[in-house]
Amino acid sequence: MLNEIKDKINYSAPKDVKELDVINIFELEKTAKTVLPKDGYDFIYGGAGDEYTLRNNIEAWNKKGILQRVLADTENPDMSTTVLNQKLQLPVIVAPIAAHGIAHDSKEAGTAKGVAEYGGSIMSISAYSSSNFDDIENGLQGNNRWFQIYMSDDIEVNKNVIDEAKAVGASAIILTADTNVDGRRERNLRNKFVYPFGMPIVARYLKDGADDTSSETVYSRKKLKLSVEDVEFLANYSDLPIFVKGVQTPNDALKAIGAGASGIWVSNHGGRQLDGAPGSFETLEDISNAIQGQVPIVFDSGVRRGEHIFKAIASGADIVAIGRPVLYALANGGWKGVKSVFEYFEKDLKTVMQLAGTQTIEDIKNAQLFDYNK
Repeated sequence: MLNEIKDKINYSAPKDVKELDVINIFELEKTAKTVLPKDGYDFIYGGAGDEYTLRNNIEAWNKKGILQRVLADTENPDMSTTVLNQKLQLPVIVAPIAAHGIAHDSKEAGTAKGVAEYGGSIMSISAYSSSNFDDIENGLQGNNRWFQIYMSDDIEVNKNVIDEAKAVGASAIILTADTNVDGRRERNLRNKFVYPFGMPIVARYLKDGADDTSSETVYSRKKLKLSVEDVEFLANYSDLPIFVKGVQTPNDALKAIGAGASGIWVSNHGGRQLDGAPGSFETLEDISNAIQGQVPIVFDSGVRRGEHIFKAIASGADIVAIGRPVLYALANGGWKGVKSVFEYFEKDLKTVMQLAGTQTIEDIKNAQLFDYNK
């Protein structure tokens, strides 16, 4: 495996830094395909198996509609909101995405700078980051960040990683709970994909060869048997709010809250884990109804338009997280591209809110969607 990684050292990630005129995310995806190496694009774009769930994440949005409202006395909607007492300019944050260096030479530091320049958002830092904490902070410049952990089978490693994340200002911990096994991502298998660089945060999991950050090696050091006790440990040890990510059923949401979770992250990992699962949006309302506002809900998987943000919030989410759109923007324009994609979502959501007669995020939460199946 190490020889395969050495063969990948010539991986050439884009380097351009420029503002983008984002018409929509689907077009941004197409242009990203032209600037990325094939295996890099396939890694970012691809899902598990037949990619049914990947497609369904997009198609599920069309099962519900937004009712246009008139005479609603709305102008210049206020898109600001708060989550865990952190003020957001827009109800959109960066999801914990692995290996931004596949998308752009600036890696997570570039994403961080784009988030900071936009202002009023949160960057979720993945344990699979291709940048170290210091480089990410150089980009973030003190802006809000959460840290996503894949639990190690070594409790001391978990403690050390949490300690370091707290030391650099992480204000919440995200436990990704839906990767007890790696989804069968056939594009990666076909390309014999390995990460073309080391990953300094997760490297501490790898006691016998920190350069080998292949999935097989990482999983051999990772705790695969997660339970409510792990949520309890994270909450007690970190003394930070814990989000449990990958929740797709009401029972799992309630179980996580009972174990001490301060937030539920509704996600199917962007269709990259269990193929044949429903679109993430299809599971959101039942989960929201079950937890009855006990904790905030973050939603991801398939968010591509302002309409999607609106529908997610109207169905129970407090905020949404974007993954692939950030990487497509990073690939096309570096940190300026990341800033541009946030500006796109802001403009698009503003238009939707105006047409739907909603002035605030609270108005969206009270909006009734039209169910095409009735």
